Amino acid sequence: MVRLKNIDYKKSVLIPGVILFLILFLLNGISRNKFFRLDLTDNDMYSLSTSSESVVEQVDDLLTMKVYFSDDLPGEYANNRRYLQDILEEYAAFSNGNIRFEFFRPEDDQNIEQEAQKAGIMPVQMQVVENDKLEIKRVLMGMVILYEDKKEVFPVIQTTTGLEYEITTRIKKLVETNKPIVGIAQLEGQDGQSQNIQNVLRERYNVRSVGLTDEVPSDISVILMSGIADSLTSDENANLKGYLNRGGNLFLAQNRVKTNLQFQQAVVIQSDIFSLIEPFGLNISENLVTDRICGRVSVQQQMGPIRMNVPMEYPLLPIVRKFNTDEAIVAGLEQIQLVFASEIQLDSAKADQVNFAPLLFTSEQSGEMRGNFNLSPDPQQNPFLRLFNQSGKILGARSERVDENGIVSQVVLVSDSDFLLDQGGGMSRENHIFVMNSVDYLIGDRDLIALRSREITSRPLEEISDAAKKSWKWVNITLTSLLIVGFGLIRMRRQKSRSNVLEELYG
Repeated sequence: MVRLKNIDYKKSVLIPGVILFLILFLLNGISRNKFFRLDLTDNDMYSLSTSSESVVEQVDDLLTMKVYFSDDLPGEYANNRRYLQDILEEYAAFSNGNIRFEFFRPEDDQNIEQEAQKAGIMPVQMQVVENDKLEIKRVLMGMVILYEDKKEVFPVIQTTTGLEYEITTRIKKLVETNKPIVGIAQLEGQDGQSQNIQNVLRERYNVRSVGLTDEVPSDISVILMSGIADSLTSDENANLKGYLNRGGNLFLAQNRVKTNLQFQQAVVIQSDIFSLIEPFGLNISENLVTDRICGRVSVQQQMGPIRMNVPMEYPLLPIVRKFNTDEAIVAGLEQIQLVFASEIQLDSAKADQVNFAPLLFTSEQSGEMRGNFNLSPDPQQNPFLRLFNQSGKILGARSERVDENGIVSQVVLVSDSDFLLDQGGGMSRENHIFVMNSVDYLIGDRDLIALRSREITSRPLEEISDAAKKSWKWVNITLTSLLIVGFGLIRMRRQKSRSNVLEELYG
């Protein structure tokens, strides 16, 4: 009887153990050919996006990533190293053996630092605490990507924010044979610079200034054009129209009202630029849109004997947080800053002839100015800044037209003339992403659109109405009071119960 029990015990241990071993052996064999990782982080930050996977598939030769990272870095930078290693494993796993990476530590070999400097990675000085002492330490935190006879260098990797986008962009740049050419329209009498936008565009494209006095070269994939306050010259009009008729693509930043905040003046723009976009069903209303969700301006106010600049919300600087989520251009975007924008409308007569899609909308608390444009930022002097009885006005849209010969041309329109300029929307990173997404969309290269939006880190709080704010205020006051009273009653009841028990025991 005892022996049978021992045999049963051995079987009960041996058989499950063999099964477990076989399962582990099988999983190990599968894992050699199949890469799988469960990522539970927000936005799948440790997993490659489909955009990155698509770019990695284009790598048809050996691409080497050399990472130079020091040991014993402060916590945040040490985490950067771990993240980088995890994400590079993803790149390698999806590359069919075409992507390899290797980490180098300067602590292992004194020649490594020299090798890194030759590659373009310079050491940085950093304060670290070692042995309870604050010391200055030379560290390496860079990476170089090698492909054929080309290379891309990350001199310093200080943050993981946007890192996947940067790596994928560099890989795409290395494997691309012909980069698209983006033209920046140069018009007579046009004011303002767009260096910020151009610098961002140069990361992905060849950027070229295009004078519309001559015919637009055929190799220009898309033209970016800032708003104008007057009509185009006859040559500019003819050449821009000819470019669009040949299947060209246009990103236009144009409103309908010219403003001067300093003198608080505004006039309706009369220009032939509006007739150029009419075939695309695009109309810009003769108004200025206001929004409760908005930017701020500094206003001088008297504070006793002192006159001070006070930041004040200015509804004529709408912040867009409502997007057409069905459109790739704006998918994942969280907010965009506009300046003195006008409403965009679809021409109903052209609705059946174009593929029109709104992109940017005002909030549920918005309004407009027409005719009498009062630009005063003081709501006491400007009643239009307190009137928010409209909603869902279109401030950005795209439209596609196919002519009788089957030629496709596209326009992305933003109703803010300063959207591309350094003194306007060109300062905003979110605006840069929107422009890059739009350019990718217009030229038909959409690998990186979703990836850019994925890297956005701003998380604006949703705006709630004044009524909701008051409701939550009273809920907080009432609930807190009830909790205090309830806690007091419970304590009083417990003390009374204890007193009764003691009275029963001791009389």
